[in-house]
Formats: sequence, structure tokens, C-alpha cells
Amino acid sequence: MKCPYCHHEELKVTDSRDAMEMNAIRRRRECLECQRRFTTFETIELSVEVKKRDGRYEDFQQQKLIKGMEAACRHTTISREQVIAIASQITGDIMQQQVREITTTELGDIVMKHLQALDPIAYIRFACVYRRFKNVAELMDAIQSIKPKDDAFYGRKSEKITCE
Repeated sequence: MKCPYCHHEELKVTDSRDAMEMNAIRRRRECLECQRRFTTFETIELSVEVKKRDGRYEDFQQQKLIKGMEAACRHTTISREQVIAIASQITGDIMQQQVREITTTELGDIVMKHLQALDPIAYIRFACVYRRFKNVAELMDAIQSIKPKDDAFYGRKSEKITCE
């Protein structure tokens, strides 16, 4: 590793901590040449393949999972920190299962369970992209599947929505 400022190769680690929200180790480093400090993150390489709908395989990337959830959670009650924590939990669960591959369907279902528990709008946004609804009736079915928790959370009285 080289210093990002002067590109010198001799560095000293001044502090190491777990960064659990990213499944990483955070290291504070100091360059022995220019004495400037910087932070690095060491992450675990997850050797899990994601089987796409078209049959292709891709390496699992937690960052891609975060990006997809962030798009669904934008302008909702779910913060970026919560998105990172969910992605970290999902990654940890996959690592514990010691699977070699996971399908996009399995991964999407896991994400949807987490989002449904936190925010119905984020859940529906993610479901629209993930499930690729073909018509309004399919979207309405997804909306109906949301289990009412606290009516105040949903901003309305519990009532059944119909699509005719």
C-alpha cells in the first residue's frame, strides 16, 4: 500500500477498529515520509456467486446491494445508516450459511422482508423493480400484501384498497 498523498510505501498503522456496519476493519494509517494520516477499510471478500435471471453469474457485491436499497429508500423514513446495516446483516447471514451461490430471487426476497418491516413505501419501490410488475393489478396485490402494523405509521386507517 502507498500513501495517497506522496505515494511513499512505508506506512504505520496508528489505530484499528471493527467497522461492523460495513463488515470491515477500519485502520488509521500514517505515512512515514510526509506524516499525513488517512483511513483505510479492509473488507472480507465474499466468494458467493449471484445467479441472475438470465442464467449469468456475478460475484456478490455488498455495495451493489446497498445501491439498490438506497434507490428504494430515497425520501423515506429509512436512513443511509439503516440501509448499510441491513446490507451488512444480509451479507453476514449469507456468509454464515456458507453457500456458494444465491439467486437474485432469494436475495430480493430477503431484502423485501427487511424493507417491509421498516417502511411500506421503500418495500413497494423495491418490489416494483425486483418483481417487474406487468400491470397495476400485480402492483395492487403487492400493496395488499403489506401487513398493517400501526395505523399511524401508515398515515391512514386500515382499509382495503381495491382495483377494479
